[in-house]
Amino acid sequence: MSAIDNSLGQETGAAISVSTLRRSILARVSRSFYLSIRLLPKKLRDPVSLGYLLARASDTIADTTELPVALRAEKLHLLARGIQGEALGDAIVDLSTSLAPLQKNKDERALIESLQSCLDWLEQSNVLDREEVRAVLEQINRGQLLDLERFQNPKQIVALETSAELDEYTYLVAGSAGEFWTRLCFRHLPKFAARSEDDMLGMGKRYGMGLQLINILRDAGADLRAGRCYFPNEELAVAAMEPSQILREPERFQPIYRKWREKAERGIQAGLQYANAIRNRRVRIATALPGLIGARTLALLRDAGATALRRHIKVPRKEVRAIVASLIFSFGARSRIGSLHRELSR
Repeated sequence: MSAIDNSLGQETGAAISVSTLRRSILARVSRSFYLSIRLLPKKLRDPVSLGYLLARASDTIADTTELPVALRAEKLHLLARGIQGEALGDAIVDLSTSLAPLQKNKDERALIESLQSCLDWLEQSNVLDREEVRAVLEQINRGQLLDLERFQNPKQIVALETSAELDEYTYLVAGSAGEFWTRLCFRHLPKFAARSEDDMLGMGKRYGMGLQLINILRDAGADLRAGRCYFPNEELAVAAMEPSQILREPERFQPIYRKWREKAERGIQAGLQYANAIRNRRVRIATALPGLIGARTLALLRDAGATALRRHIKVPRKEVRAIVASLIFSFGARSRIGSLHRELSR
């Protein structure tokens, strides 16, 4: 038995067991997505869990604002090299040691402290799962690095130039994850879906992009205050607006915001069509859950109107628990997924 299976680290860089990574650390950092992961069969649960942990760790590094952007990009690039299998000696342990104390959130600090153990787990994984995890993380890390390159000065609001750039970003950091999920399911589950793999890949991609758009819409106000505008300059120009005007004149911005909210809604619809094509009920529930929470978030954003840019919109935990219970008690019935979507979208 290897050190990673045998020990629970108490210090940065010490080996942490896979079971601790799977349960304690994953539960602490994945929030509602942990509910989806726990529903998956074990052969799917491990690569999805590991992919999530590595993506979340990369995101945590990118968001460590105590460091200059150039240094964050350097450290993120180092982790990306480690994920792709490059031998880096003690560099990842040193990375954890330098970054962990900067994390204000204790759960993210624990994740950063476990980076080497996550990479050890990746090395021990099934070779095909390892290749899939590395492929999706290559895309995600590329999107995260693009973000750091674009938004370097929090005191100056910078916008993406085109809608194609926003589509590229949402694909890299989330649409690629929909494709990753799909490939894993087709490989591990016999007769996974009633639709072809190509159809499911397309829907999974749109689903992931829609979920990421919801994050962008929900966090738009905070992002603008931090100098980040994901809404394209080409669309702002048509409205005769600068990125710096959005927070001052939120009503004028609403047609642009509405357009992207409607695109996110179409992504959620694709995701629920995807879920309905899945034969395994547990996997169907796990797949539908983020979309149903997303549908409720979109309804809250719609109802908030221009005030969404000043407020933190979030589905209450009580509602999330009710969605989970309804899915489980109905055994993931397609009819119940549809009726829940309609109810939550009102």
